Amino acid sequence: MASSSAEHIAGHPEPAQPPGTVVEPEQLRRAVIAAGVGSALEYYDFYIYGLASALIFGPLFFSGLGSDSAALLGALGTYAVGFCARPVGGVIFGAVGDRYGRKAVLMSTVTLMGVASFLVGCLPTYDSIGVAAPILLVCLRVMQGLGAGAEQASAITLVSEFAPPDRRGMFASLPYIGIQAGTLLGAGVFAVLGATNEDLLLDWLWRLPFLASAVLIVVAVVIRLHMQESPAFKAMESESELVKNPIREVLRESRPNVLRAIGLRMAENGNSSVYLTLVVAFVAGIEAYDGNGALGSEAVAIGAAVAAVTVVLFGRLSDRIGRVRMYRVGTIIQLVFALPGFYLISLGHAWLVLAVVGFGFGVAVRAVTGPHCALLPELFGASRRLTGVAMSREISAVLAGGFAPLLGAVLLSATDWAWWSIGAYSALFALISLLTTFVTPETRGRDLLNTEDAR
Repeated sequence: MASSSAEHIAGHPEPAQPPGTVVEPEQLRRAVIAAGVGSALEYYDFYIYGLASALIFGPLFFSGLGSDSAALLGALGTYAVGFCARPVGGVIFGAVGDRYGRKAVLMSTVTLMGVASFLVGCLPTYDSIGVAAPILLVCLRVMQGLGAGAEQASAITLVSEFAPPDRRGMFASLPYIGIQAGTLLGAGVFAVLGATNEDLLLDWLWRLPFLASAVLIVVAVVIRLHMQESPAFKAMESESELVKNPIREVLRESRPNVLRAIGLRMAENGNSSVYLTLVVAFVAGIEAYDGNGALGSEAVAIGAAVAAVTVVLFGRLSDRIGRVRMYRVGTIIQLVFALPGFYLISLGHAWLVLAVVGFGFGVAVRAVTGPHCALLPELFGASRRLTGVAMSREISAVLAGGFAPLLGAVLLSATDWAWWSIGAYSALFALISLLTTFVTPETRGRDLLNTEDAR
């Protein structure tokens, strides 16, 4: 059962690592590195795809739709399609992970994501093969989504099951350094490309970031081959506590916590997508920023660099004050900052864009990412943990992540690029998560061998 938040926060001793789950520091280090490298590949792939959707894929793959606006919506639509595939991948691979182990899932997901991204770089465009080009692009995007569906869920679950309870928030947040590294790498690449000749970029140069995924695939696979299975899974396996149908178990026993996790993820996933993709399109549509095509990418690169530090700090802080309390603080920061932040972007000063994205993405969003890394695995019982985490993460990824840029673009278009529309949109995500914290149990220090969900 879930531990009492009042008991922990009052300063009572943290529980010792459950018997049979104590691990060597070297094993914990390998788990963190293996999770982080895969996270870097996932977010490098998804980030370069998101930026390409906002800036490149429209004219290259959707020129047959007629207008520039229609082409942009078509390109952002493929971005959303990848998120639609994520719950399917999350459920499938999550069940595999609960049945056969976390390592098998992490090997499969990183390969599927990387191969799909590499093949995007090989695709012919609409001018070459017509309507087949966007169809193939969508198919590869679906492959990316299936692989990404359980990648992060598996990463935070694996590290959480290795980590000591009193520092689980900090260790579970460490794979997010990989996420920020992947985001920073993708943003840096596109910042450089954005400064090049546009004709050259649209001709062939855009392919290089996708083809470079091959290098990350090899590195991630080699590292993951040498990692060990999580001690919690091995303990369940030795005690014959594995369930044959984790999906059924989640649907029967874990629906309340799935709904809680979806609500909590709105602020983290929704506003990550707002800053990573929608802000780039918003800045590109403001006349004062004409001629500075790399500004959005530069701002995200700064935000990612800040986030690589803050996500671990907030994860560690959740070890001290509790997951729910830290989460609530983060959503309030997002809520208060949303409208003023996007007003500042609308003023036409490049340094304000850098500052707003640096704080919004690097601090405000990470204030909820830090605690969420441990909170989600702690919500679910051991035998269905990965399925529950993956299902809730990826359903929220569709609702808050996949459609955030698309719906945000519609809002901007309908309001003639008004700053308040995107600000209100960001605030809505934060408000949903803030309200969810009031119905979420505190989980800090929970025994991850417990087969019951937190209540």
